[in-house]
Amino acid sequence: MSTQVSSGMQLGTVGVDEVLGEVGNAKRPQRRSIDTRRPSSRRVLTRTLLNIAALVVFVASVFPVYYMVNLSFTPNSKIISRNPTLFPFDFTFGNYVSAWSREAAPGQTDFSHALGSTLTVTAGVLVVTLLFAFLASVALARFAFTGRRLFIVAVLVVQMIPGEAMMFTIYGMIDDWRLMNTLLGLGIVYVATVVPFTIWTLRGFVAGVPADLEEAAMIDGCTKSQAFWRVTFPLLAPGLVATGIFAFIQAWNEFTMALLFLKGYNLTLMPWLNAFQSSSVGGAVNWGAVMAGSTMIAIPVVIFFLIVQGRMTGGLVSGAVKG
Repeated sequence: MSTQVSSGMQLGTVGVDEVLGEVGNAKRPQRRSIDTRRPSSRRVLTRTLLNIAALVVFVASVFPVYYMVNLSFTPNSKIISRNPTLFPFDFTFGNYVSAWSREAAPGQTDFSHALGSTLTVTAGVLVVTLLFAFLASVALARFAFTGRRLFIVAVLVVQMIPGEAMMFTIYGMIDDWRLMNTLLGLGIVYVATVVPFTIWTLRGFVAGVPADLEEAAMIDGCTKSQAFWRVTFPLLAPGLVATGIFAFIQAWNEFTMALLFLKGYNLTLMPWLNAFQSSSVGGAVNWGAVMAGSTMIAIPVVIFFLIVQGRMTGGLVSGAVKG
């Protein structure tokens, strides 16, 4: 009896599964060394240095955006002073009112019309690009046809050529089609620019979905089209969202082609901001209004990312469950 009590007292909080073997034989508990439970000083130092480096990169990336927003709420007289401040103590909305209501230059558009033109072009480019790229990627990943390999190589080659290298050729084509200074002509150029990369990206998503899933659905009674739309297409939703983000950014932030093709009342946001900055009132640039315009241009992009991010995560989880 004393032996049992003393052994129990020595075991303390050791679990029964650690003391008894499979048939109830006594088993000596194993003690972990302190070195294995505590991280070494070298690991702690490395982790600390990495965290500091990540913090520095984060601050360096966020600070320009913060300073832009800060200047957008600062009066112009305080911006051009020799002692700039990191906080908008003299808070004002006058810069946003000026950026929203004032024309970029005499005879040119204002911010609200430039915003409408940009939304129109971006939405059209997004829909047309995803439609063409989706059909082409399915054809490349699911079907074997003559010239398939050559088409893939052509997509890669076209993607490597910068748009500025073909600027004069594109300008001549758009001029011959009588689409200069029109949103339709600019949208055609954007679609031609974005489609090759979108096809290549979507092709990887389509090829990553096994064709056996469609065959299993067809065995269960679905037709080929029903198997594709009910099984494969939901799994491709994250890929469509990812490529849609790229098309959206390209159409929203593009500056060179829009500056080349548009003028006057049809300006999109980027040429409008350039003209707004170049035009001066009273001999000086209103940097507060320029920063307010830049902030308003960035807000729709942030909203789009917040919406798409949740849908992209939901699509990934839904695809994993359905798979």
